[in-house]
Amino acid sequence: MTTDTHHPVPWTDDPNVAAQPENRPFWQAAEEGRLLGKACKACGHFHWTPRVVCPFCRSTDTHWLPLSGRGEVYACSTLRRASPPYTVAYVQLAEGPTMLTNLVDMAEADMHIGAPVQVVFRRTDEGRMAPKFTGVR
Repeated sequence: MTTDTHHPVPWTDDPNVAAQPENRPFWQAAEEGRLLGKACKACGHFHWTPRVVCPFCRSTDTHWLPLSGRGEVYACSTLRRASPPYTVAYVQLAEGPTMLTNLVDMAEADMHIGAPVQVVFRRTDEGRMAPKFTGVR
């Protein structure tokens, strides 16, 4: 199979997923329209990007937990020279961590610091579902 947008590789065969098998639960949940994050059992902090070792206390006692998918825009920037233009954002999740993502299906006037957003999932050109954020409806 090719990796072009007409015939994407199934997410299970995506080299980005294969390179980090410890994050496979995240991608499986994304396929099901659910957002997962990692939390540390030792110190209780959620952290993003998901990883085996807690970035706060270095414990390896981390586990996957469902996230609400709600948050607010911490910062954003629209890349207008891209074709098509798109908006990159840091979204602070309700559970605490800040996630680098994209804003989609929002009017530009609604893309501002503090705007409430919720997760939506979109298929990438590579074939996997990925979390993006849109305005709360």
